[in-house]
Amino acid sequence: MKQWLQIYKSEFSDTLRLSIPIVIAQLGVVLMGVTDNLFVGRLLGAVPLGAAGLAVSLAFLVSSIGVGGLAVVGTLVSQARGRNDGAEINRLFRGGIRVALLLGLVLGLASMALAYFFGVFQQTPQVTELARNFMIIMSVSNIPLFLFVAARQLCDGLAYPRVAMGITISALAINALLNYVLILGIGPFPEMGLYGSATATLLSRTYMAVAILVYIRRASVFKQYFSPAYRQQQITTEVGKVLRLGLPGGMTFFFEIATFSLAQVMVGWLGESSLAAHQIAMNMASTTYMMATGVSAAGAIRVGNAVGRRSSLLVRRAGTAAFLLSGALMGFCALIFVTANEQLATLYIQDNAEVATIAAGLLLMAGVFQLSDGIQVVGVGVLRGLSDVNIPTIITLFAYWIMGLPVSYVLCFWFGMGVTGVWVGLLAGLSVAAILLTTRFFRMVKRMHLPAQEGTALETLPTL
Repeated sequence: MKQWLQIYKSEFSDTLRLSIPIVIAQLGVVLMGVTDNLFVGRLLGAVPLGAAGLAVSLAFLVSSIGVGGLAVVGTLVSQARGRNDGAEINRLFRGGIRVALLLGLVLGLASMALAYFFGVFQQTPQVTELARNFMIIMSVSNIPLFLFVAARQLCDGLAYPRVAMGITISALAINALLNYVLILGIGPFPEMGLYGSATATLLSRTYMAVAILVYIRRASVFKQYFSPAYRQQQITTEVGKVLRLGLPGGMTFFFEIATFSLAQVMVGWLGESSLAAHQIAMNMASTTYMMATGVSAAGAIRVGNAVGRRSSLLVRRAGTAAFLLSGALMGFCALIFVTANEQLATLYIQDNAEVATIAAGLLLMAGVFQLSDGIQVVGVGVLRGLSDVNIPTIITLFAYWIMGLPVSYVLCFWFGMGVTGVWVGLLAGLSVAAILLTTRFFRMVKRMHLPAQEGTALETLPTL
């Protein structure tokens, strides 16, 4: 045991140092949605809260293809860093920005089309009207969101995650202020109600994109990757590579997010109280999930760097450290959900005892599936570090759409378990994904034809 701890001490340390800023940045992104819901719930009530939650969920469902797809850029940058190939890093950055613009336009239009046909989800007339307009505004914000995600891949892939962290934290404060001002119409600003919350997110995401692009081009630590000699190099190959590897990764993310979005639609059929309670519990679960995605991203970067350095031993160590860190983090979150479920529910709504009671019960369920959720998302990340994206897509399709959603529907409506049955189905899908993805990673590492030098170590993380 002592020898094992000595071997993994530096790996845990570096993975944790890389994970923390990414986790904070990821939390900032999801907390922007949590902030929106807190302001909407407190200032406007349960029905607008349910409408906003459903609109955000469906908008994020579409944008998840781009967010998940662009994550591969960070892994490719990390691999290039392992090979000390600055020219390729420059091409990957430029290629990622071009793909972000393309996906922002295409997926933004797709999201607007989905909003136009919102009636197919069979929600109440008031929820349908509010959610449709909210979703249209959120669709526009895809372009700045994707630009930010693409640009941060350069920072994260080069192990400078604090750049995105700082920008995201400042954007979170801006979003909170804009929510208050635009919802209520403070000072010279018009009273926009629910749509003021969506507009606040759009403006905050625009700030994030502009801030990170300006920082990258001006910071001295990135100047070596923007040498004038790189400007004339073609990026067609890199654009194709990002699309080829990124889109399957984006679809992996899509299948998981789609499961939760469609589950939310099913809950909406049960009534407005169930929908609002589900949204509260899902907001909290999404927060911890985004923390786990930070560990997943760090694991992908560490595994990618090990691949670039051609060491199967370091690949195994990087992946193992990511799994263990995510397990510890999500175990702690599970404890909080189980012991403070009632207090967490009342953070969102205090004037509706029915919604608060249902939400408290769902938070107990959310606590149960924390470990499965954390392990499966790390599995996707470390496999992305190996550039393995096709089989994980199939695994997630099976786990969530063949297992999770059908079980949720059957338990909810056939067995009369209601919203609790939906969450049991989600737990089943996450658990199957966690087992299959973890098994695939370690089998792939075992089959890798790379040197396995003892005594090697991944490079020390740089600091700003």
